[in-house]
Amino acid sequence: NLFCSLASPIALAFLTAYPTPQSAARLGEVRMAAFLRRNSYRGGKPAALLLARLHAAAVPAAQLPTDTLALMTGTQVTLLRGIQTAIADLENLIRQRVDEHPRAPLLAALPGVGTINLAQLLAEIGPILDRVDTVDQAGAECGVTPVTKASGKTSGVYFRWAANTRARKAITAFAHNARMQSPWAAELYSNARARGKRNPHATRIVARAWLRVIWACWHHGTPYDPAIHHAAQRRTA
Repeated sequence: NLFCSLASPIALAFLTAYPTPQSAARLGEVRMAAFLRRNSYRGGKPAALLLARLHAAAVPAAQLPTDTLALMTGTQVTLLRGIQTAIADLENLIRQRVDEHPRAPLLAALPGVGTINLAQLLAEIGPILDRVDTVDQAGAECGVTPVTKASGKTSGVYFRWAANTRARKAITAFAHNARMQSPWAAELYSNARARGKRNPHATRIVARAWLRVIWACWHHGTPYDPAIHHAAQRRTA
């Protein structure tokens, strides 16, 4: 690809200015550099390199008429921009609703949680925390605790299929993000992997641990504070 993403602003601007291979073929290094400056390109690639990529692109065996291809490209660019606008509007609405949620401040400082993931936790995990009596029940409903099955003299621990899949996705997505930001979560994950757990299982282990933290914040009405959490972990150690 010429740019990092087809849906990036610079790529859409390029397709608008040069919708066909014939129009792009007239580009030289000076004009490419001017285009990049005009569109505030921040990709870090020099004009010469981008131009070399453009010239190395595969040529289709059968080509559509230039005017037809230009119309199709313009239509696709318009659709992509419309989708991007709709996504941005939806994200702004989610951000507004999260800001208005009375319990959002309790979880807003969780490591690695963004606006969308925070909205998922409030919408999917919150009602479960309000409904169940214990954090273990919450873990079971969120699908982050395993199922123990026994028959005669044999027993085993298995993946919990009967669970709220949206809640499981919300808490495990947060667990993945958190282990990138929190040394405590990263250690939980690495220890689970060292015991032979696969990535999904290790992520659920981290999610189960975070669910206990979230439970405490939710039911005590105390916003998550990483300084207090880490201090508590040091005292326990």
